[in-house]
Formats: sequence, structure tokens, C-alpha cells
Amino acid sequence: MQLTNNDSIHNQLRADCENCFGLCCVALPYAKSADFAFDKDGGTPCSNLQSDYRCGIHENLRAKGYKGCTVYECFGAGQKVSQLTYDGNDWRNNPASAKEMFEVFPIMQQLHEMLCYLNEALNLEDAQPLHRELQAAFEDTEYLTKQSPKSIMDLNVPAHRTIVNDLLLRTSEMVRAKVPFKKNKKKPNKIGRGSDLIGAKLRGADLRGANLRGALLIASDLREADMRVTDLIGADFRDADLSGADLTGSFFITQAQINSAKGDTKTKLPHSLSIPDHWR
Repeated sequence: MQLTNNDSIHNQLRADCENCFGLCCVALPYAKSADFAFDKDGGTPCSNLQSDYRCGIHENLRAKGYKGCTVYECFGAGQKVSQLTYDGNDWRNNPASAKEMFEVFPIMQQLHEMLCYLNEALNLEDAQPLHRELQAAFEDTEYLTKQSPKSIMDLNVPAHRTIVNDLLLRTSEMVRAKVPFKKNKKKPNKIGRGSDLIGAKLRGADLRGANLRGALLIASDLREADMRVTDLIGADFRDADLSGADLTGSFFITQAQINSAKGDTKTKLPHSLSIPDHWR
């Protein structure tokens, strides 16, 4: 990937189902729940996966009980594994490599997720002092994605993630430090990294510059909340209500996180994200 072409990088770090062998529909297991209509073992193709690797109910996933599929993001790992790691050789016509391919895919997904966050950090002006380190980490991670299947399976991903997470945390602190602090009675006291805010009543809350990394915001009321310049990496927004909320300038948030929430056309999102169809 060429770091000088951010649009190109951004596109490569998004799912391109046309160039993938339906890996998320095969490799991953899921259990019957509110997100999936039935149990499926890892390595078993979903019954809705067609011979051309397209989903037979793609336009009606939510209505058919597959909400979980609409909030999954491979960050472009599917097409990388399909077209680069396995050189366009699919698992149906090459069954001997299927099991290995299904094991490589979730590892590649983790690497591509890191690439996505590093790329975003590289485009945050306030993180300029860290750009050299961020670029080096991006290039190191990209190098790992181009290894052989065996080498990818042998990677110590947690160790590499620790290095990347440290850089992303320093980036977050640098960016959020630019947010002017104002004592506001609408700013909750116990808000921070990993906070349990399931079902919390946060309508109109001032969350500017907050660190909400890994926060549990499931079914929380965030209507009209001010969430500008917040760190939202890994925050769980399932069924949270973001109607009218302002997320302008928030960072490390993915389209999948937004897709898992509720909202409306008045919700303000970072420029790289779009209003989901089910909000309209």
C-alpha cells in the first residue's frame, strides 16, 4: 500500500465482497441469537452462501434474523486472503487448502484492523509528532500481511497488537488533549476507558474528548450527546441510540460500530462514515 494515497488505502481496508471467497460466511462460527438465525460451526458454509460466493439474502439480512452479519467488518482481509495469500485459488476448487485458509482469515482480519486504525492515526493532524512511528508500524504490519499462510499462522499477533495499541493510545491522548476542558454538569463523572454504560441514560451528555475505548454502551441513550473528538476504539454500540448525537471528529470508530447502533439523519458522523440504511 502506498501511504501517499489515503483514498486508495482506505478502499483496500474495506470489505470488497466481489473479490472474496465468502470467507466470513464460512470460516467464522456463530450461535443462534438475536444476531444470527441459527448455529453454525467454523469452517461450515452458511446456508445462504451461493455458488458465486454471494449472499442469497444480502438485502434482507436484518429482516431474516442475521443482524450480526450487517455489523461485521473484515477490514479488507477477505480479499487479501482470497486474492493475494492464496493467489485467487478458492476453497471450493482447492479443498486441501480450505482449513488452512479459514485459519489464516481471522488472523489477517486482526492485522487489517490494526492497519485501519494506524492509517486513520496517520491522517490526524494533531498526531503529527507521532507520524514517523505510526508509519513504521503501518509498514511493519503491512509486511506481516504479505507472508505465506504458514508464517501468518505462526505470528505472535498479541505481541504485535501491544506495540500498535501503545501507539494508538499515545495518538488518542495527543488528539484529545486539544479539546478545551469545561466543567459541565452534563458531563458524567464515571466515564472512561472500558466503562460499563449498558443502558445508561446519557441524553445530551457532554462527552467531548472522552476516552471511551472498549466502553460498553449497549442500549444506552446517547440522543443529542456531544461526542466530538472522542476515542471510540472497540466501543460496543449495539442498540445504543445515537439519534441527534454529534460524533464529529471522533476517531477509531468503524462503520460496523455505527451499523450496530440506532440513529437518525440528524446524527453527525465522522466524514469517513455514512448513515446506515436502517436509520433512514
